This record gives sequence, C-alpha cells and structure tokens, in this order.
Amino acid sequence: MKNKNTLPIIMMIALFFMIAFVTGLQNPFGVIVKSQFNASNLMSQLGNFANFIAYACMGVPAGLILKRRGYKITSLIAVMVGLIGVAIMFLAGFMDSAIYGTYLCGAFISGFSMCILNTVCNPMLNTLAGGGKKGNQLIQIGGVFGSTGATLAPVLVGMLMGNAANRTIQDASPALWLAITIFSLAFCVLFFMDIPEPHLNQTDKKQEKKEQSVFSFRHFNLGIIAIFIYVGVEVGIPNIANLYMTTDLGMDTAVAGTIVGTYWFLMLIGRFVGAAIGGHVSSRAMLTTTTSVAAILVLLAIFMPQFMVNMPVFKSDISFGFAEVPVNILLLILCGLCTSVMWGAIFNLAVEGLGNHTTTASGIFMTMVCGGGVLPLIQGLVADNFGFVNSYFVVFLGIIYMLFYAIYGSKLKVEN
Repeated sequence: MKNKNTLPIIMMIALFFMIAFVTGLQNPFGVIVKSQFNASNLMSQLGNFANFIAYACMGVPAGLILKRRGYKITSLIAVMVGLIGVAIMFLAGFMDSAIYGTYLCGAFISGFSMCILNTVCNPMLNTLAGGGKKGNQLIQIGGVFGSTGATLAPVLVGMLMGNAANRTIQDASPALWLAITIFSLAFCVLFFMDIPEPHLNQTDKKQEKKEQSVFSFRHFNLGIIAIFIYVGVEVGIPNIANLYMTTDLGMDTAVAGTIVGTYWFLMLIGRFVGAAIGGHVSSRAMLTTTTSVAAILVLLAIFMPQFMVNMPVFKSDISFGFAEVPVNILLLILCGLCTSVMWGAIFNLAVEGLGNHTTTASGIFMTMVCGGGVLPLIQGLVADNFGFVNSYFVVFLGIIYMLFYAIYGSKLKVEN
C-alpha cells in the first residue's frame, strides 16, 4: 500500500462511519413512528424502506457518475445530498402537519446519499489495497468504523427517548443535528483533499468493446442477489427485534436501544477480528463459517424454549451493563458477530476478476442494497400475521442462500 494513498483511505473509512450512522437512525425511528402515528409493524418499517429503496433508484446512476467524474466529485455530490436529506428529516420534527410524509421524503433522499457514498468507498478501498485478501481486509477495517456509527445511532436515540410514553421525531432531533454537523465537516475536508483517481485515465475503447458484459460473470450475478439478501438480513434482525422488545415484551425504548446497540457493537467486534485475519483467511472461508453459525443461531432463536437471561449490553455512556431478556433475543443479537464480515466477503468475491467492470459493478451492487428496505418490510408483514418470532424464518432463508453463495455460487465462471 503506497504512502500517498494513506489519507484517501482514512477519509473513505471515515465515510463508512457516516453511512452507518445515518442508516442506523432508521432503526429507532421505526419505534418512534409506531408510537407517534400508532402504526403497524409494516408501516413502522416504511422509513427504513424509503432509505433503502433509494439504492434501487440510484445504484446504477451512481456507478456511472463514479466512472465518468471520479471519486472526489462523486463523494462531494453524495455528502451534499445527504446533508439535504438529513436536514429534511430534522425539519419534519418541527412541522405541525405532514410530519410523516416529510420524514419519509428525508429518509428517501438520505438513501440517495448513502448509495452514492457506498458506491465510492467500497471499490476505492478494494482498489487501493490491490484487491484479493488485502482488499477484503481494508473493507473490513472500514466496516469497523461503520459498526461504530451503527452502534451509536440506536443507543443515542434510545437515550433521547428514555421512558417517554409519547415518543416523537422532534425528541430525536439532536441525533439528526449531529448527522448534519458530520456531513458539513466531511464536505469541507473532501473539498480540499487530493484523492487519487486510479480508473479515470485507464479507459481503452477497443478493449472495452472486446470485453464481455459484467452480467456475463455468474459469480457476480449470484453475488448481487447475495448482497440484496445480506443487507435485508443485517437490518431485519435488529429492526424487528427492537419492535418485538418494545411492543410484545413491553421494554422501554432506552433499554431496547442499548440491546440493539449491542448488536451493532458485536458487529464492530466481528469486523475488528475480520480486519485482523482478513489478510490470511479467504473471503469464501469467512463467509461459509459465519453463515453456518448465523443459521444455527436463528434456528435456535425460533425453536428454543424461552427463559430469561441477563445479557451484557453496550450503554450510551460508553460502558457496559446488564439487561434481562428472553434467550431468543440474546441469540439474535449474537448474530451481529456473524453478519459483521459478510458484506466485505460477498463484495470481494463478487468483484473478483471483473477488471474494468469493477466501477460499473459497484453501482449495480449499490442498487441491490435496497434489500435492506425490502426484506425488513416483508418481515414486518410476516410479524403482523404470524408473530415476531416466526418472522425470523425470512432471515433464516436469506442466510441459507448466502451459505449457498459461499460454497458454490461464488466460484468464478463466465457465462457465454
């Protein structure tokens, strides 16, 4: 890794924090929406759906912007769009009418920003590290900081809500103000930073015509399905658990927030481990192991007889305490250790051998991140009709597909 790449790498890793923090806000906001608007489990996930469905709209355009304008311009556009989206969500808390619609609009625009940022950060880290195991390792390091942001989001909002019976979007406005501040600082830093553009001047028109389409690679096609499912699994586990705890189990928002924050904290720990061993362990082995363990944990959470346990939780004052929860909640939260490294492993496997198609592939990848809105919405619908615990069959089936991808689907094969 060249020394001149150090500062751009640091900035890209910092952007991982921003992506996860703003995306993570949709988890506790689902609880707020359910309380403030007396919404169903399905309706409570619409903010999360709006945030992620933006990926379906912006993924391919983001890839094209990146390919034509480069990392720096694309990053600046993303940060500006994110600033607008979060500002709209912030203003929604101070409106007398159309609060819910304005909030959804802000969540949708924020999703545009998260999509573009993801399109920039992942291929840039992978490219600057030289791909392969080192590329996976650097993406895992970025994931560590992403998990930090995702850990803080539900804990912070849960702390702001406390035991309030009538939770409102306005009560959570300090968290949105923090996001606005982060976006503003990031824009200033990016504007003055010199970011290398390794792919802008490497286009060979004759070579491009000879190359096959990115969709000619079977491992890429199956990989984008795996990413769609992965993001839905990663988001669905804590989102529905939060609703389960605050609705069926009667926990207050602050306690549930610390438990959900612990899920993201475990993802942080898992990514530390992934970053440490990523240069020595293949992405295929990493994905096979974690999906196998996650499948077992989810099955146990569904079928195991329920009893209460004292679970260690990560608290908002950066300390640890204990919360009494059913054992199935503990098992689901432990899945964070497994989901932590799946993103980097899937991305690394899916872009292997794509060459000049990598930037285009990254945009398509971001389109499929909309699974983070679709699968939790389906899970919420199942929860409305069959209960929260049974809704985790949706998660289990998704994990099984990712296990299939790790063992068989990720093998390189070009389709004619």
